[in-house]
Amino acid sequence: MLLLARIGLSIFALLLVAEPTQAADNWPQFRGPGARGVADGANLPDSWSETQNVAWKADIPGRGWSSPVVWGDQVFLTTCINTGETEEAKKGLYFGGNREDAPTTVHHWKVLCLSLGTGDLIWERTVHEGVPEKSLHIKNSYASETPVTDGEHLYAYFGNVGLFCFDLSGTEVWSKRFAAVETRYAWGTASSPVLHEDRLYLVNDNEESSTLVAYDKLTGDELWRVERDEKSNWATPFVWENDLRTEIITPGTGKTRSYDLDGHLLYEFGGASSITIATPYTAHDLLYVSSGYVLDERKPLWALKSGATGDITLGEKETSNDTIAWCQKMAAPYNPTTLVYGDQLYVLMDRGFFASFDALTGEEVYEQQRIPKGRAFTASPWAADGKIYCLNEYGTTFVFKAGPEYELLATNDLADDEMAMATPAIVGNKLLIRTDARLYCISQ
Repeated sequence: MLLLARIGLSIFALLLVAEPTQAADNWPQFRGPGARGVADGANLPDSWSETQNVAWKADIPGRGWSSPVVWGDQVFLTTCINTGETEEAKKGLYFGGNREDAPTTVHHWKVLCLSLGTGDLIWERTVHEGVPEKSLHIKNSYASETPVTDGEHLYAYFGNVGLFCFDLSGTEVWSKRFAAVETRYAWGTASSPVLHEDRLYLVNDNEESSTLVAYDKLTGDELWRVERDEKSNWATPFVWENDLRTEIITPGTGKTRSYDLDGHLLYEFGGASSITIATPYTAHDLLYVSSGYVLDERKPLWALKSGATGDITLGEKETSNDTIAWCQKMAAPYNPTTLVYGDQLYVLMDRGFFASFDALTGEEVYEQQRIPKGRAFTASPWAADGKIYCLNEYGTTFVFKAGPEYELLATNDLADDEMAMATPAIVGNKLLIRTDARLYCISQ
C-alpha cells in the first residue's frame, strides 16, 4: 500500500508540473529562479551531440567554472585568461591537485556578454589584470563564482579580486576591490553573490577572516558586515522568503547559520561534513541543506521547517526535531546540489550514483543506482518537463525519467576533448552548457 500511495503521489506531482506553463524567460543566478534548477515548459531535446540539436557553440577564452546567467537575449559569464600556460585540469575525481605556489604570469579577469540567439560576442570587459596573489586547486578557476543579474545590472564577483557592477550594455557602474585571502589547502574561492530586493549578499569563508556582507546594489556601499566563526567553505548563500520571515541561509562546515536581513543570527545547527559546497533551496515550504564530503562518514541532508530559533543541532541518534523535518545522515553529495522535482528529491553523487527520496518525509524512494559510465560529476542536476538531467565532467549528459522508478532515457556526449564542471542554464527551449573551452546552446 505504501508503494502504491507513493506512486500515486508521484504521478499527481508530475501531472502538476506537466501543466502547460511557460518556461522562464530569464535565468538570473546560479541554478536559475529560486536556485532550484527547475525549468518546466522548456521543451528541451532528449538527445544531442557535438553537432546534433546544437543551435550554436561559441569558443570561450581562458578558464572559468562560473555558470552562464541569462536576461532577455543576453548571456553573461566570467572567465580568466592566463597569458602563460595553464596546467591542464584532469577529468574525474582525484587527489593531488593542491598547488602551493601561485602562477607567475599575468592573468586577465573578464566579464563576457553573448547573444542568446546567435552566440555572438556582444561585449567584453576586463575588470583586472595582473599576477594572481593566491594559488588554487588545478580543478578550480579564478572565475568560478557565478554572476547574478536583476535585469538592470549585472554583478560579477571574483573571489580574490573584487565585486563589479555593470549595466547590461557593459558600462561599469561601481566596483569594490578585495584583499586576497588564504583558503583551505589553497583551493581558491567559489561562493557566488545573491540578490534580494535592493541588497547584494556575499559570503567569504576562508582561513583568515570569514564574513557575510550586505551591499547596496545601486551604489556598492557596505551596509553591514558579520564576522563568521568559520573556516573555508564554498557554498553560495540563499535568501529564504518563508511564511514567517525572510532570512539568509549560510551553510558551513562548523555551523549552518540563518541571519535576518540586518545580519542578526536567528538560528544555527552543526553536523555537516568537513567540506561544505552545495547551495540551499526551498520546495514544499521546506528548506533543503546538504554537506557531503566524499571521504567523511557523515554526509547529512536536511529538510527544515520555518521558524527556528537558537541552536537546533540534532543529537547523534536524532533524525528530526521541532524544526528539522527530517535528516538523512549519509545521503548528501559532495559538489552537486540536490534537486527537488515534484514530490521527490534527487541526489547525484560525485562518483556516479543516483538516488531519490520523498521530499516531504525523507523516506527512500529508490536506493543509489550506478549510472552506466557516469564517472565523475561536479555540476548540479536540473529538471524540465518530467525529466532529470545530469552532466558529468567528461561532457556527457544523462537524462532520467522523473518518478518513483529509476529509468535512464538517454546519454548525450559532446566532443571527446570537452571538460564540464559548470552547472548549465535553461531559458525558453534553450539549454546552455559551458565546458572548459566552449559554450553550447542546445535546442530542438
